[in-house]
Amino acid sequence: MLRPPPLLLLLTRCSAAARRFLSASRQGQGQGRAVGSVLKTPKGTRDHPPAQAALRERLLGTVVACFKRHGAAAIDTPVLELRETLMGKYGDNAKLIYELQDQGGELLALRYDLTVPFARYLAMNKITNIKRYHVAKVYRRDNPATTRGRYREFYQCDFDIAGQFDPMIPDAECLKIVHEILSDLQLGDFLIKVNDRRILDGMFAVCGVPDSKFRTICSSVDKLDKVPWEEVKNEMVGEKGLSPEAADRIGEYVQLHGGLDLIEQLLQDPKLSQNKLAKEGLGDMKLLFEYLTLFGITGKISFDLSLARGLDYYTGVIYEAVLLQQQNDHVEDPVSIGSVAGGGRYDGLVGMFDPKGRKVPCVGVSIGIERIFSILEQRVEASEEKIRTTETQVLVASAQKKLLEERLKLISELWDAGIKAEILYKKNPKLLNQLQYCEETGIPLVAIVGEQELKDGVVKLRDVATREEVNIRRENLIEEIRMRTSQL
Repeated sequence: MLRPPPLLLLLTRCSAAARRFLSASRQGQGQGRAVGSVLKTPKGTRDHPPAQAALRERLLGTVVACFKRHGAAAIDTPVLELRETLMGKYGDNAKLIYELQDQGGELLALRYDLTVPFARYLAMNKITNIKRYHVAKVYRRDNPATTRGRYREFYQCDFDIAGQFDPMIPDAECLKIVHEILSDLQLGDFLIKVNDRRILDGMFAVCGVPDSKFRTICSSVDKLDKVPWEEVKNEMVGEKGLSPEAADRIGEYVQLHGGLDLIEQLLQDPKLSQNKLAKEGLGDMKLLFEYLTLFGITGKISFDLSLARGLDYYTGVIYEAVLLQQQNDHVEDPVSIGSVAGGGRYDGLVGMFDPKGRKVPCVGVSIGIERIFSILEQRVEASEEKIRTTETQVLVASAQKKLLEERLKLISELWDAGIKAEILYKKNPKLLNQLQYCEETGIPLVAIVGEQELKDGVVKLRDVATREEVNIRRENLIEEIRMRTSQL
């Protein structure tokens, strides 16, 4: 057997390798990715397949229904904001803002939350009175912890009341909304912590914290739900230069929590009662609890002096909802995922954008939809519940061959009448396959056309669950489907 010369053999191998490289390159170009790259979503983001998307839609539906029940109108704002709009509004969290490169002479950033864009919207349009809700994605350059519902891209569901109203009535409604949503979702036991920035500032003042350190000490106190007091104290003294005596005095207050009794006690406190800000905050807190008593929800509310909420724009009442446990028979250990809602009063934020500094008092709440979703997702996985991914009411099927035209005519009639309907995309599908598709996808009804049914002017309507079949006059079919699906 003749062997090719070594040089020719080398060229042949090189040519084959080149062809493979070019082929791979073309495939990579066609798919929009480099050779050898990994297909994945960016860190802190995720895809949602149909079952997850359906579960999320159900969750969002519950939240939005509550917002609408309370008379809110929907608005939308751009995902992009001018960088200067966002900077200086979030305190230490400003480092988490996604900043973009110069875009045609504008320095832009991705929105960090929905509150600052809302304030910008009010100032820009000179709106002084609105009750709104907004459900949209926000972005944070954070270290993601996806198992606890912490992402870099995630939804927020915000409800806000803007306008000059009598004290604490809108604030009480926001807390009622949190209570309603967490009750409706049946996530387990929860607690809504409330405090007031004025009480915090007054407390810092009487404890000997310099004015210049209020915000940074506030951010330390805000960590008390995650770390013990000794660690917080060490941070305030060791890292932030607060005197140990001032830190000890703060410790006496921030470990207190309760209800109206605690408010009354602090109103008599010899130090706090002499501070104007603290006295105002405690007076409003007392009024708030009176309204919450009328709403019948004080059993789930705790006045907690350790609650600080780190965002710079809060000016009055602040609140945060936490789950106390996860009631799930399939999971032995409770899932700790942090707060699931938060908000407060921010009376000065709109004025920061208004050219004349005109203030519009605002109070609002944001529902932590991703964290709630992670709980529901785990619950569904544990129970092996099957989630319907479509809302199809009826499948148009045929019992014999060569009836595609009749199926298309019938499904067109159903679509035109607003019925959610499907067919299988085959000319002559087997009836068994069509029925199996309904069982797999949860479609409740099958409208079957056959030669005899066409002669008689009827359609055979089959209940997938009971397998009961009944002949319905063609002209009565739409009404019959509506009647049956309204009971599901």
